Amino acid sequence: MISSTPTKSRRQRNGFSLLELLAVVTILGVIAAVVVPRISTSKKGAQEEVNKQNISEINNAVERWYLETGDWPKVDLSDIGADGDYFPEGIPKNPVTDAVYKLDATTHRVIK
Repeated sequence: MISSTPTKSRRQRNGFSLLELLAVVTILGVIAAVVVPRISTSKKGAQEEVNKQNISEINNAVERWYLETGDWPKVDLSDIGADGDYFPEGIPKNPVTDAVYKLDATTHRVIK
C-alpha cells in the first residue's frame, strides 16, 4: 500500500536554512570588506584632484585679472568672485577641507 505521507525528497521547502543564510551573509560581508575601503579612498583621491584643479583655475583667473586690470585681486578673492566673467557660480570651496581659497599677498598664488 502506498503511504499518504510525503517522503523527505518530495517535501517542499518553505524557506532557507540557517546555514544558507549564514553563507550569504558571510559572502556579503567579505564583499563589503573589500569594496568599502576602495570607495572611501577613491572619494578622497577625487576630492584632492578637484582641489588641484580648483587651485589651477583660480591661479589662471588671478593672472588674467592682473593682465586685464593691471592690479592684483584682493587676497580674499572677493573681487574676482563678484565678477561673473571669471566664476559665474562663485569661487569654489576646497572640497577636502571645505575652506575658502585665499591668495598669498606676495606671490599672488592660492595658499594651499
